Amino acid sequence: MTLTTNLGFPRIGPRRELKRALEAHWRGELPATQLLDTARELRARHWRLQREAGIDLPPSNDFSLYDQVLDTALLFDAIPRRYRAVVEAAPLAGYFAMARGLQRPGIDLHALEMTKWFDTNYHYLVPELEAGQDFALRGDTPVAQYLEARRLGIETRPVLIGPVTFLWLSKTVDGSDRFALLDRLVPAYVQLLEKLHAAGAGWVQVDEPALVLDLPEPVRDACRRAYAALAAGPRPKLMLASYFGALGDNLQLAASLPVDGLHLDLVRAPEQLEAALDALPPGRMLSLGLVDGRNVWRTRLDNALLLARYARTRLGADNVCLAPSCSLLHVPVDLDAENGLDPELRSWLSFAKQKLGEIRVLADALDGHPGAEAALEDARLRHASRRASTRVHRPEVAQRLATISPALAQRGSPYPARRQAQQAALALPPYPTTTIGSFPQTRQVREARAKFKSGKLEGAAYEAFLEAQTEQCVRFQEQVGIDVLVHGEFERNDMVEYFGEQLDGFAFTRRGWVQSYGSRCVKPPVIFGDVARPAPMTVRWARYAQSLTSRPVKGMLTGPVTLMQWSFVRDDQPRADTCRQIALALRDEVLDLEAAGIRVIQIDEPALREGLPLRRAHWDAYLEWAVECFRLCASGVDDATQIHTHMCYAEFNDIIQAVAAMDADVISIETSRSRMELLDAFARFRYPNQIGPGVYDIHSPRIPTTAEMVELLGKAREVLAPDQLWVNPDCGLKTRGWEETDLALRRMVEAAMVMRESAAR
Repeated sequence: MTLTTNLGFPRIGPRRELKRALEAHWRGELPATQLLDTARELRARHWRLQREAGIDLPPSNDFSLYDQVLDTALLFDAIPRRYRAVVEAAPLAGYFAMARGLQRPGIDLHALEMTKWFDTNYHYLVPELEAGQDFALRGDTPVAQYLEARRLGIETRPVLIGPVTFLWLSKTVDGSDRFALLDRLVPAYVQLLEKLHAAGAGWVQVDEPALVLDLPEPVRDACRRAYAALAAGPRPKLMLASYFGALGDNLQLAASLPVDGLHLDLVRAPEQLEAALDALPPGRMLSLGLVDGRNVWRTRLDNALLLARYARTRLGADNVCLAPSCSLLHVPVDLDAENGLDPELRSWLSFAKQKLGEIRVLADALDGHPGAEAALEDARLRHASRRASTRVHRPEVAQRLATISPALAQRGSPYPARRQAQQAALALPPYPTTTIGSFPQTRQVREARAKFKSGKLEGAAYEAFLEAQTEQCVRFQEQVGIDVLVHGEFERNDMVEYFGEQLDGFAFTRRGWVQSYGSRCVKPPVIFGDVARPAPMTVRWARYAQSLTSRPVKGMLTGPVTLMQWSFVRDDQPRADTCRQIALALRDEVLDLEAAGIRVIQIDEPALREGLPLRRAHWDAYLEWAVECFRLCASGVDDATQIHTHMCYAEFNDIIQAVAAMDADVISIETSRSRMELLDAFARFRYPNQIGPGVYDIHSPRIPTTAEMVELLGKAREVLAPDQLWVNPDCGLKTRGWEETDLALRRMVEAAMVMRESAAR
């Protein structure tokens, strides 16, 4: 019988139970004991669901209250000094302090830096290390969760982030070599494996996605040393898991390590199977990642079955197991909840629960189970339906795509001339202040939107409500002293979903939630067909807000790469073509905003770095079309119209030339968690345009002081010219409350005033 496994399951619950419990706990409404009870109930439910779906060996220790990298740091006592006392006094409160910051009398702690998990939209907390630090096993969560499942009668495979990937994703606060800490870290892993072995675990999954990256030779050597040490003592069998791409030049390394199994992502890199079969030593288990853990389309089961049969022929039935390509953390929980979806489109989709069923079908077909052929035929019919559907391809969209020329992606004048025209039109002071776009989405706003969508609130009443909210937001910004205003985005549920709802080619789910970070969940649209804009999307609210004030109001758009990257993207054409379709639709929106009198337009691209291929050999091709798509959006406007963009949680050293090539007049970036470290790339490159380095971390409830913001702006002024600098938060304020937003923005404006006074002296 072919073994079926899974690498990870969504944590949040089908109704976002974890999100609600976390936020109630943070508000002081839910005791820690009840939060932990909710977590335990979710784990039990998910283990049972996986077994009922036919998974022989589901994972354990894939659950987290906030983030798996943070969990690993805590597990091995990699606790920065500033958090140590809080963690020792109250471990759970200390854990959340590391994730969210902590501000109370006598304590003011910044949260850990946060960035993207490889090329996904999941954010992880960056561990902070320093030279010579010690590691130790702190607690036994992986063992406890393994035993928790076993008490339910379910044998699991505990999941650990491997030591090489953990160090790769960490940062050192003193500039030392983080891999110099390997020999201090590995003994804690050895001790944990011994405990799991003693508890009865037969297998442990060790995730090393860093192996799909371009690794320098010292890191490869670190990998050899680490796994030689892990293999030395009593331990369960080790399944080394790679995913998100091909092992490539790290294949021989991975195959040579003293582990018992190797997992390959055969969705993103099916071509690596042949080389892997040649490289694996005799008796090594090969885990075939055949079902896409990153997207929602049904698997082409016949194609996957060919790979599985070939691997089984080469290795034998006992040395092959079937799995998703990666953890199912990145897809929604259950398609069965989507009764409102169009039946044809629904028949093309597969969520986490359904993907487990696809793995079971593949295993049954491989084993010759008589019922498997009917399931395979059903899959064939669904794929044929999708290929033949007239809803997918639109000739007029293809025709417009063919008209794209280099001139279409060029502004009328170079930046220096545009800057003069914009200053004459906008008359902004030094260190101009603005925000990134959204303002607090209060319960009142969410309830009004829900009532409108359910038909309980009439359209005219909803419009009046939104107008009142918008006017209140505009008046607040005027009163605080913001220079370039926003309308607040109260009509928008999400920066991607809102636009997708108004673009042809997108579809939406009711409960297709995916974790982005902590309790923050997003509901990505599904791009199933050619994209076009049937009507203006944002003009009505931008025009209304501008009518309320003499100050400039920004038109707010989500950029083409981000709209694509944060959706579930069609897999039947190149991503570049999908992105160009979105770009042309947004170009129309930009021109309509300008025609409506909007003089500042922000096109957010926080996902530009996230979409960067994991291997450098593929970077140039991606960046070429990604930058082209941004410029297609922005380049039709007059010189005096100021184009902004926003990016957050990105390593700008990797893409600074591409960022400059976008030629936005102003870029705002996340820098407060990194204490302005991210500005170094812009300074070294001598970035010519204007920059708004975020001075307020909106992903934390902590409110910085005016002096702290002045200090950050002072650091920015050390590396950039004063006339380049804007003053703004890190990101949109949607998730924050009005009380903290009010105080934080008043302090931000005060900081800008201090900088202006300093410049005038």
